[in-house]
Amino acid sequence: MAHKQDLPLHKQVAQYYKKKFGSSLDQGIAHTKHHSNWNRRDFLRMTGLSAVGTPLLLGTPTINALGMSPLLSGLASADCGDRILVLIRLKGGNDGLNTIIPRGNDEYYNIRPSLAVAENNLWGLNDAYGMPNSMEALRPFWEEGKMRVVHNVGYPEANYSHFRSSDIWASASDSDTIDSTGWVGRWLEREFQAFDSAPPSIPPALQIGVQTNMVFRSVGGSKALSISNPQEFYQIALNGSLYNTDTLGVGAVDQELSFVRTMANRAFRYSESIRDAYNGVTNQSSYPDHDLAEEMAIIARLIKGNLGAKVYMVTIDGFDTHAGQLVDHPILLNEVATAIQSFFADLEASGHDENVLAMTFSEFGRTIFENGSQGTDHGTGAPMLLFGKDIGQGFHGTAPDLVNVDMYGDPEFSVDFREAYATVLQNWMCVHPEVVDHILGETFPRVGGLLPQSGPILGNQEAGALLGHNPDPSASGKIQLKYALKIRGVYRLLVLKPSGQIVRALEEGFKERGSYTFSFRPSEFFLPAGKYVYRLETGGRQYSRPIYW
Repeated sequence: MAHKQDLPLHKQVAQYYKKKFGSSLDQGIAHTKHHSNWNRRDFLRMTGLSAVGTPLLLGTPTINALGMSPLLSGLASADCGDRILVLIRLKGGNDGLNTIIPRGNDEYYNIRPSLAVAENNLWGLNDAYGMPNSMEALRPFWEEGKMRVVHNVGYPEANYSHFRSSDIWASASDSDTIDSTGWVGRWLEREFQAFDSAPPSIPPALQIGVQTNMVFRSVGGSKALSISNPQEFYQIALNGSLYNTDTLGVGAVDQELSFVRTMANRAFRYSESIRDAYNGVTNQSSYPDHDLAEEMAIIARLIKGNLGAKVYMVTIDGFDTHAGQLVDHPILLNEVATAIQSFFADLEASGHDENVLAMTFSEFGRTIFENGSQGTDHGTGAPMLLFGKDIGQGFHGTAPDLVNVDMYGDPEFSVDFREAYATVLQNWMCVHPEVVDHILGETFPRVGGLLPQSGPILGNQEAGALLGHNPDPSASGKIQLKYALKIRGVYRLLVLKPSGQIVRALEEGFKERGSYTFSFRPSEFFLPAGKYVYRLETGGRQYSRPIYW
């Protein structure tokens, strides 16, 4: 690509580079089509956590419960205890160039005569980069080593449709590959292998939004509970049910409605755990009056109330700034910054900030050239921001090159978003590296220094535990299996062959949290002497130990 001196004036260049068909408002029907699928999809609300998870076979018929290799140990217990990931989706395509600003860059001010953020309207991350004053609330995070910036995140062969690019980011697929599952959903499916037989009483993931995002979808269905809006959440949290039946009368119509609502409330199995977590604590910082802050305040209370979900997701819309960006974009960035500030202040007040990482993402960035409507069109890379206690400060990747651009006028991305995903899974959620590669479909480089390195926690028993076995001292020929449930709920106690095939179900049902002993005589269950595995399924997870008799 020619140097800037060989190019036409910036406005002519902006027009010339609008070859990404449908990426700009003035491309009429093509642009509308890019949005139509997006809007129809958002209108449809998917059911959360209603389907069955499937076991990971890793290319073999069964998993050998006796052969706990590092890979399988990481698979069974790779969640770093209480660590939590909060995803903040900037829906519409965030303008990264006005989020992480190249200070003193003449090219930036030449190609954005109306939209460029002036030096006196930003605060400095360092001598080279700054953020707009509308995001001043994030300054303490940077100065105290709680914030990292990943420059220019994107993917090869970028797609400029909101609908398609959002799916690519959610599925972590290549741009020419259609995948119906999401990267978080695939991870959670492998964490909760007993999701169907011994379902958890808490949602593995929770999203506040119109639909369950594809990011949580697994082969067996979504692994997240989707709550449409804060008002719906408050109904659940305060009343322990989704629908009110108290105001219905005794007439036939009301009775039919009461029956339907009652069945729906019973089907909503997480209401009690959500109610207990939310009502057991209070927010300890003030939140600004906007939707994102309200959603973040809800999540803070659930985290502080020890709900137990591993991933949360919130969305702020409006980043498709084709026009009026000078007014709208600073407002949106301010809402993001102030919500994050209040959220972490709330968690810090109770000591829960140590285990929480927040990460922003958007389906693409914006063009580096402004358009004729004081806005920007669909582009490629955009920065990703990470926040958390003791993660340090720093930049990763390289900032957009505003001179050497591609045929559409976009800089080449510097970090593949899947590199960031892999790093978060391995170094924050402590997923075994081989499992990370399996989840993402191939090996992506980790972003060096982005997060402190950590490995899988072996032997973690989050939802339950097998405490051991011994002969029953009160009855000859009987064996005692001892186990504990750390979370009340459905459970199953099984005997399997070493190959992983289930032989007998010894006990199953619903129990409160506590320690238990099951005493049995193998012959009464038609189990001849030999080598076996006994397995506890509870909270959607599996815990196994070998046994001989």
